[in-house]
Amino acid sequence: MEIPKDKKIYFSSDNHLGLPSLKESHDRERIFVKWLESIKHDAEIIFLLGDLFDFWFEYREAIPRGFTRSLGKLAELSDMGIKIYFFVGNHDYWMTDYFQEELNIKIFKSPELFIFNSKSFFIGHGDGLGPGDYGYKRMKLILSNPFFIWLYKLIHPDIGIKIGRYLSQKNKLISGTEDKDFKGEDKEWLLQYCLKKLSKEHIDYFIFGHRHLPIVHQLKTKSKYINLGDWITHYTYGVFDGKNFTLRNFLKKND
Repeated sequence: MEIPKDKKIYFSSDNHLGLPSLKESHDRERIFVKWLESIKHDAEIIFLLGDLFDFWFEYREAIPRGFTRSLGKLAELSDMGIKIYFFVGNHDYWMTDYFQEELNIKIFKSPELFIFNSKSFFIGHGDGLGPGDYGYKRMKLILSNPFFIWLYKLIHPDIGIKIGRYLSQKNKLISGTEDKDFKGEDKEWLLQYCLKKLSKEHIDYFIFGHRHLPIVHQLKTKSKYINLGDWITHYTYGVFDGKNFTLRNFLKKND
């Protein structure tokens, strides 16, 4: 796919709206909505790489309360003809068809390869990839089991959503342990995943979220591993202008 010269592709991840509470995340949500407003004039595609919400579950007739500003702005941009792709994360894995039907946003549950202007992009949330993290991988098998999802839907939404929000914050198998430092190529499991994939095929950009740490790391064969950071402490996002990819901070002036 060729991107028009006056258009760009934007990437964002890990807002965790609702953390630590709906009221306390409103300020962060307003900043995110301002960013969406600021890019609508030149956005060709927007990639949202998961964990937009700290907890999300879709009942047949109910979704979690809140997030009106974000959902409204995403609907506006989608109605303008901007393509929006959403990769579910470990906190909003139970997303099904609400975004597709109500907002015309395509949902992905695993990483995908895209080609833009002859550059290859391997894109996903990043959870459960690479070596280790076996506790979460076992947990994900349970969370993705259709029978378990059916059982959970039997719980009244007022109770089920409250339980889900609590566990999303407290259960480290879901939320992961906080790690604020780059651990080096030999210890970063997403980097290990990228290197293994590079041994089989060339990819120009690996773009993930999940890690909550802004990273642009040069790999061999001119490939780059990018982690988008988050909208909790970093307020960072990615931009591809048709030629180059850059990682920017919305709260700081970017050259």
